[in-house]
Amino acid sequence: MYKEGWQTQIACALPVEQPDHYYRGGLIPFFEHLGPEGWLRGRQARAGGTAEQDDFGLLLNYGADCIGAVGIVPADGTALIAPAEPNALEEAAALPGRTLSGVQKKLLAYRSETGFEPCVRASDPATHIAKFNREDLPTLVQNENLSLALAREILGEAEITKAKPARLAGIDGLALLVERFDRAGEEKLRLEDFAQILGKPRGRQFDGKYDSSYEEAASVIARFSARARIDLARYYRLVIFNLVLGNADAHLKNFSLLESSSGLRLSPAYDLINTLVYPNYERIAALAIDGQKRPFDTLDRSIVEKLGVSIGLPRQAVGRSLDNLAKAFASARTIEFGPRVEPDDFRINYREVIRENAARIFA
Repeated sequence: MYKEGWQTQIACALPVEQPDHYYRGGLIPFFEHLGPEGWLRGRQARAGGTAEQDDFGLLLNYGADCIGAVGIVPADGTALIAPAEPNALEEAAALPGRTLSGVQKKLLAYRSETGFEPCVRASDPATHIAKFNREDLPTLVQNENLSLALAREILGEAEITKAKPARLAGIDGLALLVERFDRAGEEKLRLEDFAQILGKPRGRQFDGKYDSSYEEAASVIARFSARARIDLARYYRLVIFNLVLGNADAHLKNFSLLESSSGLRLSPAYDLINTLVYPNYERIAALAIDGQKRPFDTLDRSIVEKLGVSIGLPRQAVGRSLDNLAKAFASARTIEFGPRVEPDDFRINYREVIRENAARIFA
């Protein structure tokens, strides 16, 4: 419910012209998707004394500072008192008033004079997101860092979030430190992922973000972007990049609109990973294309050309984009690893996945 006289719309799915908003399934999906998933959700539920399925309880304890510009605080102003934690990792995860959406193991962090530090105090500037390997995926940080570097080479530096591998003080293991683009100094910028904009319920298994198509995702841009024609072309190139990369996890939450001086625009790309190098991942694209969830080995040029035309791009522009992407992948120096790479290095399989996808999709 918007306060009487309130003029600023907080979300695409919550128009200010409609003062009251309800969702029969529980918490409105826009707010559901602000909460954490996976590792961080478990830690924050335990520390805050809430059930893991209690979205509202989690946000009351940890939602004052979320991704984007919206925050959730208790009406009476009370704040959760942080419990004592055994180490810096758990202390940062349990810090009241701050949370991150997404399933990967991650924490808020900032750069100090001596290096990167986890945010363990409310006053710590949360300028970065630190993402960690999983025990069963020890190359996850390396994979995402490599994928982001390849994307910068293929799509352009400005199109991709800034990130670097580094260690976080007091926490074991290498992390990927991702610079937040929803913050400009002290200012919080509006940022909405496509699951929020489309009003997709998160689902009990957090699978609502897969209940869509790349065509439906494009409709978000057509409707809400301040530069829809430009952003549709950028979006199409990003989708094709993900398909060639072998990213079977490019779901609705991995595309967002970001506040800019000209209005909402497609945000820089993030969460780029070649998932097909891992045997236990799906071999099917995260979202449907032309009404079907497509196995990667069935994707070809006719399918992706039809996708481009169906989202409103001129056929000639689609062809040029595919030809330019094909040339960029063929000459990409990021995946030229040199003769010293061992045969069992994950990067060998990483490169083969990309080359096989490129040969089929661009043919």
